[in-house]
Amino acid sequence: MPAAPDLPLADLVVLDLTIARAGPTAVRQLADWGADVVRIEPPGAGARAGGHLSPDYLNLHRNKRSLTLDLKQERGREVLHRLVGEADVLVENMRTPVKHRLGFDWETVSAINPRLVMGSISGFGQTGPYAERGGVDQIAQGLGGMMSVTGHPGRGPVRAGVAISDVTAGLQLAVGILVALHERATTGRGRWVHTSLLESMLGMLDFQAARWTVERDLPPQAGNNHPTLAPMGTYPTSDGHLNVAASWGRLWVDFTEVIGRPDLVDDERYATPDARRRNRDALNAQIEAALATRTTAEWVEALNAEGVPAGPVNDVAQAFDDPQVRHLGVAAPVEHPTAGPIEIVRNATTIDGVPGDIRRPSPEPGEHAEEILIGFGFAADDIAELRAAGVV
Repeated sequence: MPAAPDLPLADLVVLDLTIARAGPTAVRQLADWGADVVRIEPPGAGARAGGHLSPDYLNLHRNKRSLTLDLKQERGREVLHRLVGEADVLVENMRTPVKHRLGFDWETVSAINPRLVMGSISGFGQTGPYAERGGVDQIAQGLGGMMSVTGHPGRGPVRAGVAISDVTAGLQLAVGILVALHERATTGRGRWVHTSLLESMLGMLDFQAARWTVERDLPPQAGNNHPTLAPMGTYPTSDGHLNVAASWGRLWVDFTEVIGRPDLVDDERYATPDARRRNRDALNAQIEAALATRTTAEWVEALNAEGVPAGPVNDVAQAFDDPQVRHLGVAAPVEHPTAGPIEIVRNATTIDGVPGDIRRPSPEPGEHAEEILIGFGFAADDIAELRAAGVV
């Protein structure tokens, strides 16, 4: 059944019952490394917002096969349970009442297949006062504190420009699934692995969270400045903006030399990292005046030549046109039978010696129904009956 025998996860069969972004992000990690992923969607799923040809769908669901299955019908649930009996992993991100109603809650699936690893993402956790609420990224960003530390001081909360809790929860779940599979190799038993958008958001606060939990230091908004280090931030140039990180040791000294302000090193207001942080606004004004005299590209070249981290502020098009990004091959070509030749974002991880290409484009809903069901032991007559009843 696996379609990529030369990849590390080729021995795994994964059932993908996810929706939206967080769950599909987790499954995509498994699919990219060779797992045989069977994406299960309700009949007519391709007609939903954007459909199966939207950029989002094309990017999230590569390297998967598709089976449409009506889990509202008893026969549909019977088919799912048969697949569960032979699968290694099931991933879902439905609310608790939904998965119980449709027959893929942990108690049910683990009874069918004790070796199954089940991965779940919820908005706020599987238990607790918010467990049955629907959760989306923007709500998690606000509830989890991210919006309070994003944006410029005094201008109100700002959401991150990407669905950060969705993506992070997906990546965290993928790691947890792999840990559970590693344990299963010893114990022979599966686990229920779960995270939430809220937990992923709090985890992403990282040192900002630690400032509060350890010292009760409430992190404020810092705009484009680093929350605790200076100079580290975004500065205007003669033709755009420049990011610079030159807040400590030799980097600080070299930075002042390159921008033609070595006198700043001897200024007592900027003599130590703590002093530079306390006097950040005054220091930034001095730096802005110096950097405004040349272009972003000129400063990037001059600063990096001295080992001072610096880079431009690109828009998305500029980012993908950057020579380093092109060298890394982040935009991977794929031929889609309907959309034609397109590019999608490859997996951000490279395992040396392991091919990481996009093996197949995102599927049409139900495209692989017969080959999937035959692979799980269904006879042709059974499949025809299921089709006639509208189950698949």
